[in-house]
Amino acid sequence: MEQNITQLRQEFATKKRELSTLRSKLNQQNKEKEEAYRAIRSSRDKVKARTSQIKTLKEERDQLTKDVRDLKKERNKLNEAVKKESSSKKELDEKKKGLQGKIDSKETPFMLKKQIDQLEVKLETEALQFNKEKEIRKTLHELKSRYKKVAAVEELWKEVKSNTSNLPQARRDAQESHKLVQEKAEQSQKKHEEMLALYKQIKQCRDEEKPNAQKYVELKKVYEATQIE
Repeated sequence: MEQNITQLRQEFATKKRELSTLRSKLNQQNKEKEEAYRAIRSSRDKVKARTSQIKTLKEERDQLTKDVRDLKKERNKLNEAVKKESSSKKELDEKKKGLQGKIDSKETPFMLKKQIDQLEVKLETEALQFNKEKEIRKTLHELKSRYKKVAAVEELWKEVKSNTSNLPQARRDAQESHKLVQEKAEQSQKKHEEMLALYKQIKQCRDEEKPNAQKYVELKKVYEATQIE
């Protein structure tokens, strides 16, 4: 009887040790399994966070790309306006240069008109000898001819000033527009490069997840098998 009790106590102690060993084994396996799961979860959280960043960056990049397209259209319009005004100025300058070669640069329409008026008054109010009147009329004809040329140059100069008054500002606007296009394009490219870097990080996270996922599956099987034991 006493021998049976001793044997039972020994068997109980053995089972207790085996149970303790099994519990320790299960705890260790569970710990390893959970560590593998946390590693998987960490990789997926990183992927999720970077995917969200990529979405934001893509929206910003696409908006910048649209801005660049719109700004390029505006820049092209400004460049065309500058080209047109420059061409017009060159054409008018050539005409003015051609006329200036035929006149005295010191003469003005006002000065010539005054001389013409004086001679016409003289013809109308004074009794002149035939030769003197003939001479005055000849001078008057020459003055009127010069007046037309000088007046044409002055009118052309006014046209040049009027047609090219916006040219400096148009050039500044075109340069500013071009600068803005470059800035927006650089910003868009930077966003694109940031996206590529994030895509690379996502690939790395997924590469890291694969062995952890495989390890988790294997540890889970071992853990479940130990539980059955």
